[in-house]
Amino acid sequence: MERRPLGNTGFSIAPLIFGGNVFGWTADEHMSYRLMDEFTDAGFNMIDTADTYTVRVPGNTGGDSERLIGKWLQRSGKRGQVVIATKVGGTLSEEKKGLKKDYILRQVEESLRNLQTDHIDLYQSHYDDLDTPIEETLEAFTELVKSGKVRAIGASNITVDRLADSIITSEDNDFAIYQTLQPEYNLFDRERYETEFEQFALINKIAVIPYFALASGFLTGKYRTKQDIQGSSRAKYLEKYFTDRGARILKALDDVAAQYNSKPATVALAWLLTRPGITAPIASATNPDQLKDMMAAASLKLDKGDLEILNAASA
Repeated sequence: MERRPLGNTGFSIAPLIFGGNVFGWTADEHMSYRLMDEFTDAGFNMIDTADTYTVRVPGNTGGDSERLIGKWLQRSGKRGQVVIATKVGGTLSEEKKGLKKDYILRQVEESLRNLQTDHIDLYQSHYDDLDTPIEETLEAFTELVKSGKVRAIGASNITVDRLADSIITSEDNDFAIYQTLQPEYNLFDRERYETEFEQFALINKIAVIPYFALASGFLTGKYRTKQDIQGSSRAKYLEKYFTDRGARILKALDDVAAQYNSKPATVALAWLLTRPGITAPIASATNPDQLKDMMAAASLKLDKGDLEILNAASA
């Protein structure tokens, strides 16, 4: 399995990250364990989650995904083989949110307990907190890195200006520096990343690990019309994709996939792996067949003609 450096974190990862947002939601405990076993047995080695997953699911309290991963780490004995990434800063409640120093230092302890580990490999700010000084947030992360509870830090859902300010602040104060960026980026949602972040990430050697790599499942081809999403847990995320452009993209994915006896999801992820600055996309699966299609992207090499078809459809 090809390994890619995760920016300047010191970690090397396979070119696909399992998104843990499904654990405890659309994948139950038994299935979550099975998926993580099959993913890592195939040579992949990074799982991404957040302390807020799955707080919005009725009956859940948040931290559910972290707890399932923690149980699996204990069952499997694979902690030393897997890079574990989680996030802080999302809203668990009105009292538990944001990136203030005291909150980060408290919340990391909860994530460590949930994950049943003594350190987090990549700790990320989930959402930017405009009410908290950048210095305060980075000071907290620096304390965690120095203590050994966190190995490296990254950012998600942040503007490029705030990311730049954060890096300058870290350099000026000898704070830990954001080494990874987790933006929304896929074959449909291209514009913001490519116009705002791509060059900045390349120049600053920031590893980009995009989320919604399959556009909430739209790029799998499972959802072709609005009728297809009725009753789906992902309906609110999918509505925006039912446009003429969305249809063109699905047609292009179908055409390219047919050439390789492959699947649209595999092609969509393989396309991301050719994009400048992308270290590994984050994608989720809720059953073994979906996982197989997802993992196949790591070995699918698209030629120039395939890329031209996909780029033209999604331009």
